[in-house]
Amino acid sequence: MTTAGSVLPSAVPARGLAVRKLEQDMPRYRIAMIAACPMPARRGTPLRIERLTEALIARGHHVELITYHVSDDAQPLAFPVHRIFKKRVYQRMPAGPNLRKLALYDPALAVKVWKVVGASRFDVIHAHHLEGLLVSLPSRLRYGIPMVYDAHTMLSSELPSYGPGFARKLVSTFGRWFDGVLPSAADHVASVTSDIRDRLTDRHRLAPERISVVTNGVETDCFRVDAAPTSDGTVTLIYTGTLAPYQDVDLLLEAFAVAYRTRPDLRLRMAVSSPFDPYEGLANKLGIREAIELMPDNFEELPRQLADATIAVLPRMDCDGIPQKLLNYMAAGKCIVSSAGSAKVLTDGQTGLTVPNGDVEAFAAAIVRAASDPILRSTLGHAAREYVERNYSWDQAAERLERIYLLLSQHRRWRVEQSA
Repeated sequence: MTTAGSVLPSAVPARGLAVRKLEQDMPRYRIAMIAACPMPARRGTPLRIERLTEALIARGHHVELITYHVSDDAQPLAFPVHRIFKKRVYQRMPAGPNLRKLALYDPALAVKVWKVVGASRFDVIHAHHLEGLLVSLPSRLRYGIPMVYDAHTMLSSELPSYGPGFARKLVSTFGRWFDGVLPSAADHVASVTSDIRDRLTDRHRLAPERISVVTNGVETDCFRVDAAPTSDGTVTLIYTGTLAPYQDVDLLLEAFAVAYRTRPDLRLRMAVSSPFDPYEGLANKLGIREAIELMPDNFEELPRQLADATIAVLPRMDCDGIPQKLLNYMAAGKCIVSSAGSAKVLTDGQTGLTVPNGDVEAFAAAIVRAASDPILRSTLGHAAREYVERNYSWDQAAERLERIYLLLSQHRRWRVEQSA
């Protein structure tokens, strides 16, 4: 099979036929996909789970999703879904842990996984996030099914953003302990980024052969809207997604305020999935509230929203994974200004503009630079789109997962033979 991101030369058709033969010979697996989150939902984790499931099914595998009873909307999922409760609830569930999830949803999910996995034959359990890993462990131990842990982030860096400031150090310590202990309970780890892989191997001593990088993909065709931004005399910045504390929206507002004083023609458009109320006071204090436009975060409208904007912004400073919004921005061919912590696949000055974490003045200067240089914006945007089109498809991600499943199935067969 091809390596991730490689391109088969058209001048060597025999090799292309060989690769296709390998793909045809790949075993077809029955996969229990575990999602301790709302499904579907238009944010990073649920979107990764949905797209990986679709890509695996397209490659001939059978996938069943086991998840909460909660969804963002009534959109159907085109594969078998087992929910913890019969009555489906449509609501926006905030990211991060909460008492209801920990005390009710996750125990119910563990029971559902036990029942579904016990009632049918599965070749692998694919558990997302540490919650998914925890609820799947009893079934993995009881039925002896290999388990893949899909590591989207590190708890030591994400958990502190959900708690009060005075407890962040303690919460980070607990998160670091979980990061070090729990991944080793899985048979293999699928890491969203090389950063996560390196931290698990270097800091937490996870054996390198037990972890593989399986990056996100992006729907490049969906975001290819070639219409130029509407010209009304303003330069529109766009931010999309959640306003959770870890997104560092306050940094974005402060940087925008600095840039706005230099360029009063700037506007900040925020297509968001949560209320702006926590930031109203700061926006008014900075004198920029009248320059901010709020709109719903709607995935169907997202390609057009991005096409109508001039510059895409990503303020988040700490991010172990790849923000899905970053790949969306790149697929849309946008000029991107990003904090270094989130600029995982950006090259400064080539596919985007990256600035040091927490540097408000540098973020503002990058915004002004991009706003003042249409040729730079076009060059960076085109390069970003070409990069993700070559390297970040969901089919490529599914192919990498196939290799993990094959490895685990071979190891399981070897163990059975050894014990016979």
